[in-house]
Amino acid sequence: MNADNQDFKYKELTEEFIRIFYRVYTKLGYGFLEKVYETAMEIELNFGTKPEVKRKAFDNLK
Repeated sequence: MNADNQDFKYKELTEEFIRIFYRVYTKLGYGFLEKVYETAMEIELNFGTKPEVKRKAFDNLK
């Protein structure tokens, strides 16, 4: 049985999720904890209809 020919529930959403996963993985590479990838994927999914760029600057004062 070939999975490519089946009509899956939420097929478009699943395909978008996989595209985002590969985009994040390509940018970050391997070796991070799962939480790093989870956060990066949340940022990729957070664009919505109007893309926005927010710059975050951190320091080591704490």
